Amino acid sequence: MKHKDLSFLHDISEEDKRLLSRFLDWTDMAEEKYITKYSAFLDERQCMLCEKVMASVKYENYLLWGGYDDSERRMLCVYPQYSDIDKNDMPMMAVTFRYRKEDKLSHRDILGSLMALQIKRDQLGDILVGEGASCVFVRDTVADDVMSVSKIGRVGVKAEEGFDSNVIREPEFKEITGTVASLRIDSVVSLALRISREKAAVLIRGGAVEVSHQRTERTDKLVEVGEKFSVRGYGKFLLRSVDGISHKDRAHITICKYI
Repeated sequence: MKHKDLSFLHDISEEDKRLLSRFLDWTDMAEEKYITKYSAFLDERQCMLCEKVMASVKYENYLLWGGYDDSERRMLCVYPQYSDIDKNDMPMMAVTFRYRKEDKLSHRDILGSLMALQIKRDQLGDILVGEGASCVFVRDTVADDVMSVSKIGRVGVKAEEGFDSNVIREPEFKEITGTVASLRIDSVVSLALRISREKAAVLIRGGAVEVSHQRTERTDKLVEVGEKFSVRGYGKFLLRSVDGISHKDRAHITICKYI
């Protein structure tokens, strides 16, 4: 088969390799048989790997879309060359759950209720939680099941088709500021978690740290401004800015922790 050399991607699992190889098969099918293919919902890491693989074979007629701008979980559509790309073609649907504002639902509440219906995670896109309304993007094959939901936990809900953009809220952050000797991941994690560099290094070498959704065990990996990183058990962070250099040549940085 063509296009199966994925050696330029490091630290990816066999499952990732199978997934990406399938996407490359789709580019062959699009070019040779004019077939359009759609994936299940992909997480941020899988989307990033997908973009790298498509760039490696210089295939541009594809779309990653999750139902709204800046979505995290997205579906891949591989179109034949020269076909028009249309977001409305995606086999997904938005469902809005409405409930009393005094009732509170969490992302976990909604996800748990939907997975209790035997819906797999890859059939569900982003879940956006608001006051009195929450939205979930779903694969069209499970839309009827999701629309049938009338209760999430102890909260009565009314499901309706469509996306209420008012539900989208800006991410909330806790700012962490301080100085680091460099933008090495061990220094940045040390500041983010308020632990020593030695303890940060243990976490990194133990595979608990991802930078831009890729695990790294290198303590000397550099983090760029604007990159996200996560530490298993501690949460997700963003290196927002470098704010200057101290008289001891240490960098003043601002880290945002997602809350």
